[in-house]
Amino acid sequence: EEELKILAQQALAHSSQLIIDKSLKGWKEVEYEVVRDAFDNCITVCNMENLDPLGIHTGESIVVAPSQTLSNKEYNMLRTTALKVIRHFGVVGECNIQYALNPNSEEYYIIEVNARLSRSSALASKATGYPLAYVAAKLSLGVALPSIKNSVTGVTTACFEPSLDYCVVKIPRWDLSKFIRVSKNIGSSMKSV
Repeated sequence: EEELKILAQQALAHSSQLIIDKSLKGWKEVEYEVVRDAFDNCITVCNMENLDPLGIHTGESIVVAPSQTLSNKEYNMLRTTALKVIRHFGVVGECNIQYALNPNSEEYYIIEVNARLSRSSALASKATGYPLAYVAAKLSLGVALPSIKNSVTGVTTACFEPSLDYCVVKIPRWDLSKFIRVSKNIGSSMKSV
Protein backbone atom coordinates (compact mmCIF):
# COMPACT_ATOMS: atom_id res chain seq x y z
CA GLU A 1 0.00 0.00 0.00
CA GLU A 2 2.86 2.39 0.84
CA GLU A 3 4.58 1.62 -2.49
CA LEU A 4 1.31 2.40 -4.33
CA LYS A 5 1.08 5.78 -2.60
CA ILE A 6 4.66 6.66 -3.54
CA LEU A 7 4.19 5.57 -7.17
CA ALA A 8 0.91 7.53 -7.40
CA GLN A 9 2.57 10.68 -6.01
CA GLN A 10 5.42 10.34 -8.51
CA ALA A 11 2.99 9.86 -11.42
CA LEU A 12 0.78 12.78 -10.36
CA ALA A 13 3.82 15.06 -10.16
CA HIS A 14 4.06 14.83 -13.97
CA SER A 15 0.40 14.50 -14.98
CA SER A 16 -3.07 15.15 -13.62
CA GLN A 17 -4.15 11.65 -14.64
CA LEU A 18 -3.47 8.31 -13.00
CA ILE A 19 -4.49 4.83 -14.13
CA ILE A 20 -4.61 2.00 -11.62
CA ASP A 21 -5.01 -1.51 -13.04
CA LYS A 22 -5.39 -5.00 -11.64
CA SER A 23 -2.03 -6.26 -10.43
CA LEU A 24 -0.57 -9.20 -12.32
CA LYS A 25 2.61 -9.09 -10.28
CA GLY A 26 4.19 -12.52 -10.08
CA TRP A 27 2.81 -13.75 -13.40
CA LYS A 28 5.20 -14.92 -16.14
CA GLU A 29 6.20 -12.37 -18.76
CA VAL A 30 6.50 -13.82 -22.26
CA GLU A 31 7.16 -12.09 -25.60
CA TYR A 32 6.70 -13.08 -29.22
CA GLU A 33 8.35 -11.41 -32.21
CA VAL A 34 6.20 -11.82 -35.31
CA VAL A 35 6.29 -10.46 -38.86
CA ARG A 36 3.56 -10.03 -41.48
CA ASP A 37 3.63 -8.95 -45.10
CA ALA A 38 1.01 -7.07 -47.11
CA PHE A 39 -0.29 -10.41 -48.45
CA ASP A 40 -1.12 -11.69 -44.92
CA ASN A 41 1.82 -14.11 -44.70
CA CYS A 42 2.82 -14.26 -41.01
CA ILE A 43 5.49 -16.05 -39.04
CA THR A 44 6.75 -16.16 -35.49
CA VAL A 45 10.44 -15.30 -35.45
CA CYS A 46 11.17 -15.90 -31.77
CA ASN A 47 9.57 -16.20 -28.38
CA MET A 48 11.29 -15.11 -25.18
CA GLU A 49 10.63 -15.47 -21.49
CA ASN A 50 11.67 -13.23 -18.62
CA LEU A 51 13.16 -15.11 -15.69
CA ASP A 52 11.82 -12.45 -13.34
CA PRO A 53 8.04 -12.30 -12.91
CA LEU A 54 5.84 -9.48 -14.14
CA GLY A 55 6.45 -6.36 -12.08
CA ILE A 56 10.14 -6.28 -12.96
CA HIS A 57 10.83 -4.19 -16.09
CA THR A 58 11.82 -6.35 -19.09
CA GLY A 59 15.03 -4.33 -19.42
CA GLU A 60 15.95 -5.24 -15.83
CA SER A 61 15.22 -8.95 -16.23
CA ILE A 62 17.25 -11.88 -17.48
CA VAL A 63 15.55 -12.99 -20.70
CA VAL A 64 15.80 -16.46 -22.27
CA ALA A 65 15.04 -17.42 -25.87
CA PRO A 66 13.26 -19.64 -26.55
CA SER A 67 11.02 -19.80 -23.48
CA GLN A 68 11.90 -22.61 -21.09
CA THR A 69 8.92 -23.05 -18.78
CA LEU A 70 5.95 -22.93 -21.16
CA SER A 71 4.07 -26.11 -21.92
CA ASN A 72 3.53 -26.92 -25.59
CA LYS A 73 -0.12 -25.92 -25.15
CA GLU A 74 0.81 -22.53 -23.61
CA TYR A 75 3.45 -21.89 -26.29
CA ASN A 76 1.00 -22.57 -29.13
CA MET A 77 -1.86 -20.67 -27.44
CA LEU A 78 0.28 -17.52 -27.18
CA ARG A 79 1.79 -18.03 -30.67
CA THR A 80 -1.69 -18.32 -32.22
CA THR A 81 -2.80 -15.20 -30.36
CA ALA A 82 0.27 -13.26 -31.54
CA LEU A 83 -0.54 -14.06 -35.17
CA LYS A 84 -4.20 -13.07 -34.63
CA VAL A 85 -3.08 -9.75 -33.08
CA ILE A 86 -0.74 -8.77 -35.93
CA ARG A 87 -3.48 -9.63 -38.44
CA HIS A 88 -6.21 -7.83 -36.47
CA PHE A 89 -4.23 -4.59 -36.35
CA GLY A 90 -3.11 -4.95 -39.97
CA VAL A 91 0.54 -4.54 -39.08
CA VAL A 92 2.84 -4.92 -42.07
CA GLY A 93 6.35 -5.43 -40.75
CA GLU A 94 7.65 -6.47 -37.37
CA CYS A 95 5.63 -6.61 -34.16
CA ASN A 96 6.46 -7.48 -30.55
CA ILE A 97 3.64 -8.82 -28.40
CA GLN A 98 4.12 -9.12 -24.64
CA TYR A 99 1.98 -11.29 -22.40
CA ALA A 100 1.32 -11.81 -18.72
CA LEU A 101 0.70 -15.54 -18.18
CA ASN A 102 -0.70 -16.87 -14.93
CA PRO A 103 1.81 -19.51 -13.75
CA ASN A 104 -1.01 -21.59 -12.23
CA SER A 105 -3.43 -21.65 -15.16
CA GLU A 106 -3.69 -20.81 -18.86
CA GLU A 107 -5.10 -17.35 -18.13
CA TYR A 108 -3.20 -14.60 -19.90
CA TYR A 109 -3.39 -10.93 -20.83
CA ILE A 110 -1.75 -9.03 -23.64
CA ILE A 111 0.15 -6.31 -21.81
CA GLU A 112 1.88 -4.60 -24.72
CA VAL A 113 1.89 -4.54 -28.54
CA ASN A 114 4.78 -2.74 -30.24
CA ALA A 115 4.51 -2.50 -34.03
CA ARG A 116 8.14 -1.44 -34.38
CA LEU A 117 11.68 -2.62 -33.87
CA SER A 118 12.77 -2.59 -30.23
CA ARG A 119 15.42 -3.91 -27.84
CA SER A 120 13.51 -7.20 -27.86
CA SER A 121 13.68 -7.27 -31.67
CA ALA A 122 17.45 -6.89 -31.52
CA LEU A 123 17.67 -9.81 -29.08
CA ALA A 124 15.36 -11.92 -31.28
CA SER A 125 17.53 -11.19 -34.35
CA LYS A 126 20.72 -12.12 -32.53
CA ALA A 127 19.15 -15.23 -31.00
CA THR A 128 17.74 -16.60 -34.25
CA GLY A 129 19.95 -15.16 -36.98
CA TYR A 130 16.77 -13.76 -38.55
CA PRO A 131 17.49 -10.24 -39.91
CA LEU A 132 14.40 -8.50 -38.49
CA ALA A 133 15.41 -4.94 -39.41
CA TYR A 134 16.25 -5.91 -43.00
CA VAL A 135 13.04 -7.92 -43.40
CA ALA A 136 10.91 -5.15 -41.83
CA ALA A 137 12.39 -2.62 -44.29
CA LYS A 138 11.58 -4.89 -47.25
CA LEU A 139 8.05 -5.51 -45.95
CA SER A 140 7.48 -1.74 -45.67
CA LEU A 141 8.26 -1.54 -49.39
CA GLY A 142 5.56 -4.10 -50.17
CA VAL A 143 7.82 -7.10 -50.77
CA ALA A 144 6.29 -10.47 -49.83
CA LEU A 145 7.94 -12.69 -47.20
CA PRO A 146 8.53 -15.59 -49.66
CA SER A 147 10.36 -13.16 -51.99
CA ILE A 148 12.85 -11.94 -49.38
CA LYS A 149 16.04 -13.98 -49.21
CA ASN A 150 17.39 -14.43 -45.70
CA SER A 151 20.63 -12.45 -45.88
CA VAL A 152 22.10 -14.40 -42.96
CA THR A 153 21.52 -17.97 -44.18
CA GLY A 154 21.69 -17.13 -47.88
CA VAL A 155 19.51 -20.20 -48.50
CA THR A 156 16.12 -19.76 -46.86
CA THR A 157 13.55 -17.04 -47.42
CA ALA A 158 12.05 -14.72 -44.83
CA CYS A 159 8.92 -16.90 -44.57
CA PHE A 160 11.02 -19.68 -43.00
CA GLU A 161 10.26 -19.72 -39.26
CA PRO A 162 13.45 -20.08 -37.17
CA SER A 163 13.69 -23.05 -34.83
CA LEU A 164 16.18 -22.91 -31.97
CA ASP A 165 17.97 -26.00 -30.66
CA TYR A 166 19.96 -23.83 -28.23
CA CYS A 167 19.26 -21.13 -25.64
CA VAL A 168 20.20 -17.48 -25.73
CA VAL A 169 20.30 -15.50 -22.49
CA LYS A 170 20.26 -11.70 -22.14
CA ILE A 171 21.63 -10.46 -18.84
CA PRO A 172 21.12 -6.78 -17.99
CA ARG A 173 24.00 -4.53 -17.01
CA TRP A 174 23.78 -1.56 -14.67
CA ASP A 175 26.02 1.49 -14.49
CA LEU A 176 24.83 2.71 -11.10
CA SER A 177 27.54 5.37 -10.87
CA LYS A 178 25.52 7.36 -13.44
CA PHE A 179 22.45 7.46 -11.21
CA ILE A 180 23.24 8.97 -7.84
CA ARG A 181 20.51 8.74 -5.16
CA VAL A 182 18.56 6.16 -7.18
CA SER A 183 17.34 2.96 -5.55
CA LYS A 184 19.48 -0.02 -6.47
CA ASN A 185 16.46 -2.34 -6.28
CA ILE A 186 15.03 -3.65 -9.53
CA GLY A 187 11.37 -2.94 -10.20
CA SER A 188 8.96 -1.54 -12.75
CA SER A 189 11.30 1.20 -14.02
CA MET A 190 14.37 0.48 -16.15
CA LYS A 191 17.81 1.47 -14.86
CA SER A 192 19.99 -0.93 -16.85
CA VAL A 193 22.07 0.36 -19.75
